[in-house]
Amino acid sequence: MTDEQLMAVAIDAAATVRTTTAPNPWVGAAILSSSGDVVTGATERPPGAHAEVVALGAARSAGIDVGGATVAITLEPCSHTGRTGPCADALIEAGVARVVVGVTDPDPRVSEAGLDRLRDARIDVVVGVASDAVEAQLAPYLHHRRTGRPYVVVKLAATIDGRTAAPDGTSQWITGEEARTDSHLLRAESQAILVGAGTVRADDPSLTVRLVDGDDPRRVVLGSADADAKVHPCLEWRGDLPDLLDQLGADGVMQLMVEGGANTAAQFHAEGLVNRYVVYFAPAVFGGDDARPMFVGDGTPTIAELRHGRFVASRHLGDDIRIDLAID
Repeated sequence: MTDEQLMAVAIDAAATVRTTTAPNPWVGAAILSSSGDVVTGATERPPGAHAEVVALGAARSAGIDVGGATVAITLEPCSHTGRTGPCADALIEAGVARVVVGVTDPDPRVSEAGLDRLRDARIDVVVGVASDAVEAQLAPYLHHRRTGRPYVVVKLAATIDGRTAAPDGTSQWITGEEARTDSHLLRAESQAILVGAGTVRADDPSLTVRLVDGDDPRRVVLGSADADAKVHPCLEWRGDLPDLLDQLGADGVMQLMVEGGANTAAQFHAEGLVNRYVVYFAPAVFGGDDARPMFVGDGTPTIAELRHGRFVASRHLGDDIRIDLAID
């Protein structure tokens, strides 16, 4: 098995814990023993073990000797004591021969110290295997550690002509059940979810995770919510958006999902605070300019100032299509 193939196994393991590990990163590990056995591990819900320790434990439970093994880990192993002991030390004590790492950890408590500890123990270390795939999987965590702010995902649902509601304001169920279920998964992947006060008044959303397994995100309202609104308990914010992101980041929020409405999405876009747009397009057309758009207010004034990004994912969800646009 090649390093790339072993890392792919580790990436798959990490995907299984995407919604449960925060504020820790969702990390996967895969061990290839000298006899050819493969075992995996993924980070447990806090205060549980990290991926490397989980994989080593799985190997011991299966009676697999990890002496001389190769271990693929999506993120650099930690070298400090927090809720758990240093994972680098656990690998050294287990007697592994090689450690293959997807990306280094930008957390200042780790940042290459884990790699140095492994090298000092004469373990062969390879860094950067499948780094693009790992960077994509860990994007919110890496962004949070590098900037101190949450990774901002703006979620929109619209007809193919970019309209989110009829002229009379009716808008529910533009997309189908599969797209709605996927949007609840996006909620479960986020540690906070935000809407504007206008959306609270119009729709009275609960903003909870219901269609998938996962924890409810912290709820944030731009403005104020009525005392009996379903969104409570929530943070009601009236200050600047960058200050809000600083506060949420300091509170351990790695991903903030912005779910509504058109004015709120436009505010985040105008201030250049969006990292990713997730747009669910329904196979429907309003066919006029009187239906409500995805954004309101003034947009980019000239083509030279148009903000560009990259289409990083697209897939069918029933009759609908989800498109992910990452902003550089």
